[in-house]
Amino acid sequence: MDKSQNNPDREPNVNIWAPWRIEYIESLSSDHGCFLCDIRDNPDDDEKNLVIWRGRRAITVMNRFPYTGGHCLIAPCDHLPSLDGIGPETVLEMMAMVRDIQKVLGQAIGAQGFNVGMNVGRCAGAGLPGHLHIHVVPRWSGDTNFMSVFGDVRVIPDALSNLRGKILAAADKLSLPKPPQEQ
Repeated sequence: MDKSQNNPDREPNVNIWAPWRIEYIESLSSDHGCFLCDIRDNPDDDEKNLVIWRGRRAITVMNRFPYTGGHCLIAPCDHLPSLDGIGPETVLEMMAMVRDIQKVLGQAIGAQGFNVGMNVGRCAGAGLPGHLHIHVVPRWSGDTNFMSVFGDVRVIPDALSNLRGKILAAADKLSLPKPPQEQ
């Protein structure tokens, strides 16, 4: 007999399966190096790696483990842990990518707002403290729900590869300037 039947204050056990998360969990304990540097060094794998844009100094990629659909990362090509070593040209290119991905996500998935930020250093929450990156997380009015509040679970309604296609189509439709390496 289920013990929760005898104790009305006890919450029932709920299992939510997210087998795609195991890739992330296993990557935390392995020594694969820097995934952003791996992506930077393998342009032939851009589709698989969910790359949106490659610039001269920065890249934009979709987060493989997103907080919400369309969550993107913008990183300098140089493997640097903080803003200290990044030159002004790189900062400018990264901010242009932040601006442009917001336009694209608004067009592609109807994002109504964005959380944009960086976690610099492990104690600040950086999951990859050696390679600085900016998070661009699309938001919608009323997009919070019980799943993330009570279950620490997020529901992503679209496959990442399908979402990447929508983002690339929206970028083309908006006639955004292509990063230098794509012109």
